[in-house]
Amino acid sequence: MSNSVSELVVAVPREADPEEQRVALVPAMVPVLTKGGLKVRLETNAGMAAGFPDQLYLDRGAEIDSDRAELLKQADIVLQVRALGANDGVATDDVSLLHDGQVLIASCDPLSFPDSVAPVAEQGVTAFSLELVPRITRAQSMDILSSMATVAGYRAVLLAATAAPRMFPLMKPARVLVIGAGVAGLQAIATAKRLGAVVYGYDIRPTVREQVESLGGKFVELDLEAGQSETQGGYAKQMDEDFYRRQREAMKKVIADCDVVITTAAIPGRKAPILVTTEMVEAMAPGSVVVDLAAERGGNCEVTRPGETIDHNGVAVLGPCNMPSDVPVHASEMFSKNVVTFLQLMIKDGQLNIDTEDEIIRDTLLTRGKVIVNGRIRELLNMEPLEPPADSAAESMDSGEPTVTAKEESADENVVAGDSAAP
Repeated sequence: MSNSVSELVVAVPREADPEEQRVALVPAMVPVLTKGGLKVRLETNAGMAAGFPDQLYLDRGAEIDSDRAELLKQADIVLQVRALGANDGVATDDVSLLHDGQVLIASCDPLSFPDSVAPVAEQGVTAFSLELVPRITRAQSMDILSSMATVAGYRAVLLAATAAPRMFPLMKPARVLVIGAGVAGLQAIATAKRLGAVVYGYDIRPTVREQVESLGGKFVELDLEAGQSETQGGYAKQMDEDFYRRQREAMKKVIADCDVVITTAAIPGRKAPILVTTEMVEAMAPGSVVVDLAAERGGNCEVTRPGETIDHNGVAVLGPCNMPSDVPVHASEMFSKNVVTFLQLMIKDGQLNIDTEDEIIRDTLLTRGKVIVNGRIRELLNMEPLEPPADSAAESMDSGEPTVTAKEESADENVVAGDSAAP
């Protein structure tokens, strides 16, 4: 590892999952880091699948290393799209290559796979999970969930249009229902409208009606008492099973009249709620299409099979996984902007300074000083909460002591409409 007074080395390895096409850093963002006093190195062909060959990185001032182990050994900071639990078991070898004092910044899915956090803690790695960026205005430029949900919402409509036996705009326009008006849902509504469909949007939050209608959609109203359906941040809240049962009953007729249904309700760290039952699918006309953006979380549709497209009584039910990877150029550009903006929070005069007084840093920090410091993850692992530090002043990278726990929050605080789809 480089000396703390020399240039910090930012390493970008090729993604461990061979199916992942995105890259954590695009060439255009390399100068942003080098001007900040950092050295940037990438593994050979790290960006090739996303459309960024090595030469583009070299032209922007980065270095290329063909030895993955050596790349990680020399790195002070490692940037990845997916790591730990987000890689679902394919990143075990990478963890063994990480070392004490190193910083890892990636999508880690710790709420779904909290056990994956312990190995990096044991290695002494200071790990940050970008899915845990708080939903505050200042953090919007670092919000990978929203960025990737935008890609997923767009891609969902294209998949539906391809699978449907009719063209969206001709003769009798296709009727498209989007369930969940979060980032993914609103993008799906806008895309379907541009393709000429008649678009309907539904959400348990009546306050999003204006957003749906501003995009040309028609807001579906169901005679349901949702009570408090929003969190303080304005996101859909997880409801009880009785509400979902009443919702399904009211939704059946609406779905039967639609040619395409796109579902987007995902719960970070939890199984997605069933919004479309087998009975509803069977009430749809042959040739209809369901695209389930929550497939990776178990699915909003009862018949969804993650990663598969099935035919159920003539209805195509699509359960796509990791949809942002299917649009790797723009998805990588958006992710790269998010991760670099996040990293810049901790770079002071070319050196790393982890200020745990900053809410964004505090909430995303998983491990430090060989300890799991995130309160949400400790709770999921049935660990005792850490005592708050006596002095929580900003500390530099040289400090090996854990100084903070993340704010205590319930893992089921938000039902984010598509925002947690395949970060």
